[in-house]
Amino acid sequence: MARPRRIDPELVVKARAAVAQAADAKSLRAAQAVLMPALAHTTLEQTAALLGVGRASVPRLQRRFREGLQLVRTSPSWGGRRRALMTAEEEKTFLAPWAEQARDAGVLVVSPLRAALAERLGRKVAPSVLYRLLARHGWRKVAPDTRHPKSDPAAQAGWKKNSPKRWHPC
Repeated sequence: MARPRRIDPELVVKARAAVAQAADAKSLRAAQAVLMPALAHTTLEQTAALLGVGRASVPRLQRRFREGLQLVRTSPSWGGRRRALMTAEEEKTFLAPWAEQARDAGVLVVSPLRAALAERLGRKVAPSVLYRLLARHGWRKVAPDTRHPKSDPAAQAGWKKNSPKRWHPC
């Protein structure tokens, strides 16, 4: 059997006042997350069902109310590059000489670029790391055309019509 929740009586008084003065649903829900277990002796599951949130959200709501934090998210979202090996500016400076080489030669070979990146970082670098770096900076792989520019479709069609129809198995 789970241990009963002990909620401070002063916190219950503050929660009652917060329910009376709630301006939005989030603050009301946080105050109710404190009041329901204290007054109605509900479990976390029952409180979550009554509030319409998940079971894990009830202690979070209680903690936010206890700490008096703002219930509206003020921190930035979880997006971003948390595991970046270099900053965007460092990546630009790293790719600058390679861009000149690619402009002059018209082709960029990835293996020396990968070796240079590994040397710069002081560790092994997977090919996918390099390809993602190039994609971030707008570089793309130029694929060959599906047909040769000097091909003659009429000559190909004529050859298909007049080619020998005999096929010999090996």
